[in-house]
Amino acid sequence: MEQSRLAEICRATIDPVKREAAEKELETVKKIIGFAPSLLSMIMNGAIDVPTRQAGAVFLKNLIVSSWADPPEPDSPGLPLEFSLHEQDRAMLRDSIVDAVIQSPPQIRAQMAVCLIQVIKHDFPQRWVGIVDKVVVYLQTPNNNESWFGTLLALYQLVKNYEYKAKEDRAPLLEAMKLILPMLQDLTMKTLPDESEPAVLVQKQCLKVFYALVQYSLPLELLSQEMFGQWMEICRVIIQQPVPASTLEVSEEERPGLVHWKCKKWALHIVTRCCERYGLPNSVAKEYKQFAEFYIKAFAQGIIATLFQSVLDPYRQGQYVSYRVLQESLQYLVHTVGQALCWKFIKPHINVIIQEVIFKILCFNDEDEEMWQSDPTEYIRVKFDLFAEYQSPVTAAQNLLDTVCKKRKNVLQKTMEWVTGLINSGTLTPRQQDGAFNMVGAVSSTLLRKKPYKTQLENMLCSYVSPLFQSKEGYLRARGCWLLQQFSEAKFTRQENLIGCLELLRTAIMNPQEEVPVKVQAAVAIQDLMSDQDEIKNYLEPHIRDLTLCLLDLIRSTEIDEVTSCVQRIVCNYSVQLMPVAIDITNHLAQSFTTMLAQTQDDGDDNDSRAVAAMGILSTLETILAVWDDCKEVIAQLEPIVLQIVSGILTQGVSEFYEEAFSLVYSLCCDRVSANMWHIFSIMYEAFERDANEFFIDMMPVLHALITVDTPAFLSNENHVMAMYNMAKYIFDKAGDEDPMCHAAKLLEVMILHCGNSIEKCIPAFLEICLQRLFKKVESAELRQMLLQVLISAMYINRPLTLSTLERHTTPPLKETNNQAIPVLDFFVKQWIEDVDCFLGVHDRKVCVLGMCCLMDPGWSGKPAALEQVLPKIMPSFLILFDGLKRAYAYRATLEEEQSGDEEGEEGSDIDDRQLSSDEDDLDDEGRAYMEQLAGRMRVAGYSTLHSGGGDRDGDADDEETIDDEEQTALECQYSTPLDTEEGKQGYVDEFAVFKGLLEALQSLSPAIYNQMINLLNDEQKNQLHSIFVYANQRRAAAESAQIERQGGYQFSSNEVPQSFNFGARNGTFAPQQQ
Repeated sequence: MEQSRLAEICRATIDPVKREAAEKELETVKKIIGFAPSLLSMIMNGAIDVPTRQAGAVFLKNLIVSSWADPPEPDSPGLPLEFSLHEQDRAMLRDSIVDAVIQSPPQIRAQMAVCLIQVIKHDFPQRWVGIVDKVVVYLQTPNNNESWFGTLLALYQLVKNYEYKAKEDRAPLLEAMKLILPMLQDLTMKTLPDESEPAVLVQKQCLKVFYALVQYSLPLELLSQEMFGQWMEICRVIIQQPVPASTLEVSEEERPGLVHWKCKKWALHIVTRCCERYGLPNSVAKEYKQFAEFYIKAFAQGIIATLFQSVLDPYRQGQYVSYRVLQESLQYLVHTVGQALCWKFIKPHINVIIQEVIFKILCFNDEDEEMWQSDPTEYIRVKFDLFAEYQSPVTAAQNLLDTVCKKRKNVLQKTMEWVTGLINSGTLTPRQQDGAFNMVGAVSSTLLRKKPYKTQLENMLCSYVSPLFQSKEGYLRARGCWLLQQFSEAKFTRQENLIGCLELLRTAIMNPQEEVPVKVQAAVAIQDLMSDQDEIKNYLEPHIRDLTLCLLDLIRSTEIDEVTSCVQRIVCNYSVQLMPVAIDITNHLAQSFTTMLAQTQDDGDDNDSRAVAAMGILSTLETILAVWDDCKEVIAQLEPIVLQIVSGILTQGVSEFYEEAFSLVYSLCCDRVSANMWHIFSIMYEAFERDANEFFIDMMPVLHALITVDTPAFLSNENHVMAMYNMAKYIFDKAGDEDPMCHAAKLLEVMILHCGNSIEKCIPAFLEICLQRLFKKVESAELRQMLLQVLISAMYINRPLTLSTLERHTTPPLKETNNQAIPVLDFFVKQWIEDVDCFLGVHDRKVCVLGMCCLMDPGWSGKPAALEQVLPKIMPSFLILFDGLKRAYAYRATLEEEQSGDEEGEEGSDIDDRQLSSDEDDLDDEGRAYMEQLAGRMRVAGYSTLHSGGGDRDGDADDEETIDDEEQTALECQYSTPLDTEEGKQGYVDEFAVFKGLLEALQSLSPAIYNQMINLLNDEQKNQLHSIFVYANQRRAAAESAQIERQGGYQFSSNEVPQSFNFGARNGTFAPQQQ
């Protein structure tokens, strides 16, 4: 296609009148061989206007993202392949895409970079190593900052593709970087003397490439000590270089975005990350131990000196330092104060750092003042924003102060003496006063533990913190609230002092004249006090209704999630007292949520904090339903209010709240299903058909409850069953991920086992959609096992119907059948026995055992032909299943014991943390101790696959996860069936007894089959079979003993003590019960 015509079509896509027709034409011509390279040529044509080129770049990006990879094999033979770009086009694009990234203007370069990373993702290095040659050539271009920057952007895409991959998967990148990394280093050093913006952009991009290379794995085979040292020197020089004076002409708000400050930020990213992950000898992985010893001796002190000289000292003297550079510098000190070598260097300067840097950072400043006055709600949002907190120098300063006071001797004492002197001096401005108290709160965790201080905290809160609530400055009143939160665990010897502190918070919340940030901080503080001070419950009780209503008003006016959390705590603690106003509280929350929802939709607002607050309201409503769950009259009145919210979310298609909406519905139907629930179910089904199918897993608890809690109501309308069937069928047909498919199969299994022959007409349809999915490509053993399990469950419930359904079908040509069509029944039996080791946990293995017992029933004459072929595998399969069941039951018992042990609270003790002397390093023993404790627990449970010491930790973690997955599956934990009825309750089936009964029946009625099965066993397998019999007898005896105990003990009919008990009754049958 001619470039002029392509440009005309792309230009039309940004014309509202012509857009639809132009997009249709592009969708049509994109499949023509040569289209994509022609489009790229048009994009790179500088004679064409930039908006048209941008439109073309966006279309090319989307085309490459969706159609570059080789098409997957079709699910069934004969289906057409999905569209993907022809290899001829891909080859031409590979030859041009790096040039496009380098040569394109900034408006287009970002789209080209996305195209490049997609090509790298799919083709490097198997089909394309040319990117390395291209990068090398362009990096050798002399004195061309623009070309270098584009080249580095292309290189960055290559490195980013491997950034998060495991070490063993990074070999292709490391091979390329052997050639490129020295050139990258030379280029960075070459541009260092140049202060121009293009040169600094190149430096910054070089640093970003290096950071992506080393962030998660340090390639020691690539980085010699000499080369690493040169990179550290580069970072030191960049940190140390003064920023051009011209940057001071830019407003302070815009300065952090200047390339010179960004370059320093990336240099600090590198040194901080290398120190944190690879440079601390007592906390690094074993492979980095030697490197850490080298790092801490060779670089740490030099970097700290640079930070003192080029960041902290200029800031102390009043010069501008960007907040991210300041934050990263302080964070580096946080990591190094625990190292003896570093502490010796830091120690002489620590008082100056605390008193002139940390104190200054922690004081209320002009930026805070402006936001407090202009938008107090936004002020408090920023203060509680976790991401903003992570990047804040205030947080870094608090962390450094807390760490050094906790780990190093005498620092806490000197700091507290200095801060106390400041506070008592009477010379502090209100802002300085805020900074001083901020320092006190920053070390609260240490003060609460240290004997010299923890006994004085009550006096401090009463004498110094309480007066802050009378301050004219709102930020000081908020600081008082924050301090009460920080010291919420403090021990009060006089209850009136505790009540006095609580009254200050309550008054702040309920005072209509109080400023919003103070109210919010008071709410957070009162929540922590409720958690840590049991004595306050009675005091708050008379005020709790009015306090709660004030908090609800605060939620509505601020939309801040932290206030919602406070209401949740109050509802939990005062459920009885608040019951009379439960409906008012719920209505208030519902109205607040509805208002937030309307504002978001009307404004098209992408307000994250509002969305978080709305989610918090939904979470609070769930808490309300939980705490008043036992009061059915209250729940009945709350249900319509909650369901109205759910209905609004689902009918309006507000998908970001679907998960919370389904959780609310489950809270209402997990114990009882009202008539309203079936109306909500119809709305859920409509939402599923529209856009909620991606949330099928979140729907599952509700669907399970609707089936199991009130099965007669579920069966009273055949549309209920059909809706469940349609959802499962849609998931099998449309879902790309197999996890929802496993849940869909579980849904069918639950319906079959709970409803039995009441849904006899539907069972064939259930089986057919499972077979259709089974015949398609299945990636995971879990999905294949779950599909088989549906068939097995149907056979257990109604063997004649299941077998007659299977006998009517043949398989399509499959790899498993040598591309031959065979009877489905034969395929099913062979696949079942072949995959018997894929049945895990208790439930799945139990279903498999009961199904195999049905299959081997001596009273059934119409056994499939395939059974004769797999007969030698039947008894070994039983042994595998029962061995797994014994492990699974043991694992359950271990979990129950651990949960019982966890419920026994441990008496807390006062801990006086040992501080390090100047020549001691900080040791990170917590991780190692945790792993050893975990390994010990697993050994107690009988698992020897976990290594108690040494070895690869990642491998240990994998072993642990495998054990958990084998002995207790997620689906059986979440979704019960009648086969999961506990021992001793009506409907319980003992699979061990059923199996024993089967063998007795076979021995009596089909001795030939019995002898064939037994004679094929070796001695070890015969011993296993014997142990199963012993285990079965033990379970039967334990069950009968438990039954006797539940009935009040054994009742003797005479004075003679019986010599034996008859435990001979068999509990269970291999013949399925008809329902």
